[in-house]
This record gives sequence, C-alpha cells and structure tokens, in this order.
Amino acid sequence: MTSWGGKTAAGLALAACLLAAWAGVSAAGKKHHALGPYPKLGGCSVFPDPPASLPANAESLPNQAAWNQDISQAPAVDPETSPDYIGYINAHGGEMLHPDFGSPRGYGFPYSVVGNKARKVPVKFTAYGDESDHGAYRVPPKAPVEGGNRSDGDRHVLTVDSGRCQLQELYRGFLKTKGKDHWNADGGVIWNLRSTALRHEGWTSADAAGLPIFPGLVRFDEVQSGEINHAIRVTFDSTQDAWIHPASHCAGDSGDPDAPPMGLRLRLAEGYDISGMTGAAHVIAVALKRYGFINADNGSNWFFSGTSDHRWPDNNLNQLKDIPGDAFEVVQSQATIHTCGD
Repeated sequence: MTSWGGKTAAGLALAACLLAAWAGVSAAGKKHHALGPYPKLGGCSVFPDPPASLPANAESLPNQAAWNQDISQAPAVDPETSPDYIGYINAHGGEMLHPDFGSPRGYGFPYSVVGNKARKVPVKFTAYGDESDHGAYRVPPKAPVEGGNRSDGDRHVLTVDSGRCQLQELYRGFLKTKGKDHWNADGGVIWNLRSTALRHEGWTSADAAGLPIFPGLVRFDEVQSGEINHAIRVTFDSTQDAWIHPASHCAGDSGDPDAPPMGLRLRLAEGYDISGMTGAAHVIAVALKRYGFINADNGSNWFFSGTSDHRWPDNNLNQLKDIPGDAFEVVQSQATIHTCGD
C-alpha cells in the first residue's frame, strides 16, 4: 500500500496531484456547498471479507463478500462467451470507460455517517414498499441527496450507521418537514454490514440489481491511501432480464443471452498496460484489475460510480476515459444465471 504520508515516490506524486486538485476547487466548492471530506466509518467494515480459506483462483462469490474478493486470479468465462458479452455491451452504447463522479457537486453519490446517538427518522414508501425494509431508519434530515436537494433524478440517499454497523439506502428520497420530519422514498433497504446475506429473491433495492450501492463506490479517502480493496459499481445501457448473485432482481430490457445480467462481474485484463497512468487514475485502474466491476443498474454504458467530493482531481481522472470496454473480460461466478420470466 502507498501511504498518504508520501513514503514512496508514487505516494508523493499522488499526494501532490490530489492536494493540487483540492486547492484548485476548494474555494468554488465552498460557494456551492461542497461535499467532502466525509466522516470516518468507525470500526465497521463494509461487509465481511471472503473466508481466509478461499483459494485465490476461486470464482466470484454469490454473496455480499464478493464486493471484497480479489478476482484477479479467478477464471474468466468461456473464451467464446466473454467477447460476446463485451461485444453486446459495446454495440449498445459507448465503448469507453467514464468515471461518473468528480469535483462538481452534482457528480457522484454523497453519503452521511451517523453514530449511536442518531435518532430514528420515519420513512414513508411511495412505490416499492412491498420490496422495502420496514424498520428503524436513522437517515438524518440534513443527509445529502444525490444530485442535490432540487434534483429530479434517482435521488439516492445513503447513510452509514457506524454505531450499529448498518447501511441505510433510499431510492428517490424526499425530506418532508411539514409536521414531524420524515422521508418519502420510492424504496429503501437497511443492510447489515456484518452479514453477507442477500436480498429476498426477486427483490429490488435502492439499485435496480437488488445490490447495495455504497460498497461499490470509489471513495476519495481510499484513493488517497493508495489502494482500493473492493469491486466497483458500473452501469450499462442495455441489460439482460436476469441476475447473478449477489444481485437479486431483474431490470433488463433484453432476453439476449449475450446481454449483461445484473450482478455480472468483469475485470480489466491483466495484459492491459496501465503503467503510463498516474495518481488517482492509476490507483483506480489497479483496482479494476484486482476487483473489477459489478453490473448494478441500467444507465450510461461503462459509467462507474464514486462519491461526490470536491477534492477529486478531475483532469487526472480523465485518464480513465482512455480505457476501452474491450479491455475487460467477464469473470466466472459460483452462482448460476437466473433468467426472469422462465
């Protein structure tokens, strides 16, 4: 690991890059209610690690520990099948990677962190209550909303409860202050960060695939440390109406077996040269080889997710846009594909 203290040349280069980016945007960021830095997550890991006994060449796990599984040595799918997936993806949208996060306030996913003293805030479900968790949500009234309070998009609201080791995620969250403060949301999930358990079969989450969002975000503090130790959330324009665990929900527009199902795992091929990349982009590219992508939602092709943070060095991240989708290969999973409608 490259320490943020700059103990190596690579650490110094990354530190200089990130600090320069912060200096260039901090003044403007404050004017626009900049996000970042975020509170620490406390002693809770974001889902358990894979078992220590798991072989390095094991297939991708069928539970939430998959997020933390290094799949750099896992077997790829059949050599005749992987190019079919990649070919379908590239034929139905853009062909190059795109980091869907950066320093502007509207980019990426913001989140909040609360502790033991956080109070319960009621949540009223307005669309998918039958597939939502009905429990004690502690999403603060001032929690940041994806896209900003005036946005009319997915409006995800993500909260890490570090006191209870829970992750609480809302989809289309709107704070209502008339009477007692509460959230209206299309749907919501309370994830136990100490458990690898899946959603109920067929249930959605705050993401179309029935997956948690937060574990798949590229966070500034991780890049700052020099290492990302988890898979990254990605979206594709056209997806198969199917899922692979740890996904649990179909949301595709195609029955074509070459279309990527929800939960499909991909990695940047070992032979793809990233030696010319620098700073934050290089840290992320290394993670794409070790942990790869997990298909989590329908969206713009090859767009992958990170946090909203005014410290992101946007010019440096642009290096990732030179990586083509056909530099990726699909990784085998221990789970089989569940096709919806069968």
